[in-house]
Amino acid sequence: MAEITQTPASRFKIDRVWVFVLALPFVIAAFDLGQAIETVRFAIRAMGQTGIFIAFAVLAIGYLKASGAEALLTKAFEGREGRMIVMAALLGGLSPFCSCEVIPFIAALLAVGAPLSAVMAFWLSSPLMDPAMFFITAGTLGTSFAVAKTISAVALGLFGGTTVYLFAKSPVFADPLRPKQQTGCCGCGPSPFSGVVNWRFWGEAERRSIFSETVVENALFLGKWLLLAYMLEALMLRYVPSDWIASFLGGDGVWPVVMGALVGAPAYLNGYAAVPLVDALLAQGMAPGAAMSFVIAGGVSCIPAAVAVWALVKPRVFLAYLGIALVGAILAGLTWSVFVV
Repeated sequence: MAEITQTPASRFKIDRVWVFVLALPFVIAAFDLGQAIETVRFAIRAMGQTGIFIAFAVLAIGYLKASGAEALLTKAFEGREGRMIVMAALLGGLSPFCSCEVIPFIAALLAVGAPLSAVMAFWLSSPLMDPAMFFITAGTLGTSFAVAKTISAVALGLFGGTTVYLFAKSPVFADPLRPKQQTGCCGCGPSPFSGVVNWRFWGEAERRSIFSETVVENALFLGKWLLLAYMLEALMLRYVPSDWIASFLGGDGVWPVVMGALVGAPAYLNGYAAVPLVDALLAQGMAPGAAMSFVIAGGVSCIPAAVAVWALVKPRVFLAYLGIALVGAILAGLTWSVFVV
């Protein structure tokens, strides 16, 4: 989610990711000119191959934003607690909004007594999948992997929500909130979930403006991260020994899956950037189950998702969040390794 500010000076704020993307080929050229040219060529070719998925993804996000579909999130926190957990996991795994964006909304729900179990279900599934990520994952790693990751995201939400529900009275989850709740983590604006849904938004000028702004912002956001990821993929294929990857993350059994989760948690850059990197790791011998555990554990523990939880709950609840994510990632990796045999 791009940061939108109001002061004239800040409109020209330099995006460090774009700077890195533009500078990286020149840095490589200083050591290996041929590889610098091949890195740029590889990234452009990969962007062309996934361009249709990127276009469809940003248009889908623009439509959901402009129509006000985000307001449907409130429906996940109505009714019985068991229903809340299921709906929160489903909406979290399929919704197009970022973890930071929902902090004010979640903070308000927790403050008025919404069950932590449902909130945990949403927190765990939300950073793992959205429409844009699904199409980019399908275009790079295959539709079956994208579908499996979506199912894993929802299943992780159900697993986490059920765990909190069963142990709600334990010392870990009792009195979970921080005394003073923060309301943001990465410049996202206030929660938009109180609006009215209008699926035929093009009849309203304001919604048309939201659509165009959202499409441009997300196209630039996805573009910079995917260009960076494709360049890193090219460098990884060129310089990282495939036998090293195969010995560390390859093979059968539980160990590669566990290592994939442990490596994914601290090494994750961004959900979109991770897709080409996982593609490169698979090409160099990474086990399929390790790839799944990598993207699940990394997605939940990446900085935006983790800060969204840390901002609102006490450290013991945050550690439980990470622990549930790690166990769920390993289970997802083991399950996927069975299906791809």
